[in-house]
Amino acid sequence: MSDDNSRPDAAPSGSARPRPEYGEYATPEEQRARIQQPDLTYALETGQDPERVELRPHPTGDPHAPAPAWVPLPPNIDAAAASRAGRRRIDVIVAMVLLGYGLVQVVLTSIQSVNFSAFAQQFMTLAGISGDFTNLDQGRTWGLIGAIAFSVGWILTALVVFVRARHGRTVWWVPVVGAAISFIVLTTCLMVPLLNDPAITSSLLKTG
Repeated sequence: MSDDNSRPDAAPSGSARPRPEYGEYATPEEQRARIQQPDLTYALETGQDPERVELRPHPTGDPHAPAPAWVPLPPNIDAAAASRAGRRRIDVIVAMVLLGYGLVQVVLTSIQSVNFSAFAQQFMTLAGISGDFTNLDQGRTWGLIGAIAFSVGWILTALVVFVRARHGRTVWWVPVVGAAISFIVLTTCLMVPLLNDPAITSSLLKTG
């Protein structure tokens, strides 16, 4: 029996070549490359992607020194950053749409508030209250105050959205909260002259 057949790792004739161990099939150049880059060697042996391994040079500069610790880079860095950027973009777009809708409402409501007598008469008609609105002076004053407060509320809301968006924070909910607060203030301003009108007060007392 020949020496080749006596080797325990020898493969029968015609069978597949056995898996190399310890670099026995590697060329001298490949062996030197693996010695000089142990991080890549460890990555390949453990099934890691060599392109996602951060190489750390030997502190002594000796290629034969013990292999330094290898550090795998965080997976899917670009994908995670793109996902965050996409969510931020949608968040800002939603906030801008809400601000645009709120601006239209501010303009329309301010026009109605300034022309308070027409607004009050329409309110009385819808509420089924007979008579005319006569509290004109107080209506003009509080209508103007309500229009200014409503406009200032929108401006403050837009500023908060801008500041939070600049710092990368969520902003979609800011216009919702700002609109709710502004409507409460506006409604309070409009109810003052309405509840002090004789025709409206008399109707409410009769209903009560």
